[in-house]
Amino acid sequence: MKTTFKTIDEYISNQSAEVQILLEQIRKTIQQAAPEAEEVISYQMPAYKQHGILVYFAAFKNHIGFYATPNGHAEFKEELSAYKQGKGSVQFPLKRPIPLDLISKIVRFRVTENSNKAKK
Repeated sequence: MKTTFKTIDEYISNQSAEVQILLEQIRKTIQQAAPEAEEVISYQMPAYKQHGILVYFAAFKNHIGFYATPNGHAEFKEELSAYKQGKGSVQFPLKRPIPLDLISKIVRFRVTENSNKAKK
């Protein structure tokens, strides 16, 4: 498996066909929630940037990791409680539907949060 990615397309194309579909759904959801965000690879994960990083996501053997910094997770603590979490991360199991509406809400929250910080 390739370990150095330059684009999100490279990252996604390096995953299994089933996971590629999920990653593209997440990508599209993020793009719709943050149309002005820039796609980047950061820490070898797909990430979106607008006045700083908004979110990261990554494929693992049994889940998709989603990282919205501690603030994004804290704001949606109740909705995320159904998923395994770490500090600043949540795991969406591959065998369950990915909560795209929740991802969209988190991304919109992060856009607002980063925009407010940039104004100060």
